[in-house]
Amino acid sequence: MPVSNEEFRRALANFASGVTVVTTVDSSGEKFGLTVSAFCSVSLEPPLVLVCIDRSTRCHHAFGESRRYVVNFLSESQRALSERFATQLTEKFEGVDHHSNPEGLPVLDDAVAVLECRLRNEYDGGDHTIFVAEVERAAVKGGKPLLYFGGEYGRLGD
Repeated sequence: MPVSNEEFRRALANFASGVTVVTTVDSSGEKFGLTVSAFCSVSLEPPLVLVCIDRSTRCHHAFGESRRYVVNFLSESQRALSERFATQLTEKFEGVDHHSNPEGLPVLDDAVAVLECRLRNEYDGGDHTIFVAEVERAAVKGGKPLLYFGGEYGRLGD
């Protein structure tokens, strides 16, 4: 008997993770971003990471069009950004401190670390698409990361 959605969600809530906001632009230059819990490193050589994006999100198309994305690792002071980018709000960047990288992608200013990536492969992941990208630039700004565990935000040492 397969695991139920509820059992699966309850089990996954016991995996602690950092919180990321992944950003990109579509072919018209419109900025998109969303809070992503499905992020991980794939390879050191070459440096590859992946994000999984729900096919039903408003921004899904932009990741394939742009062929680039930025992974912003949030700091413990950026909980409000995580919540903002997890909504269906259309003007997510309004009032948010960010800048554009040389490719025109939005980069969050106060993130703990930032990975600027070029898409290499897309894979079917059920109701998600798995976007695997090569990291072209990485910046570590420092600070303490925002964590997520058991359906709640946390901090190191909690």
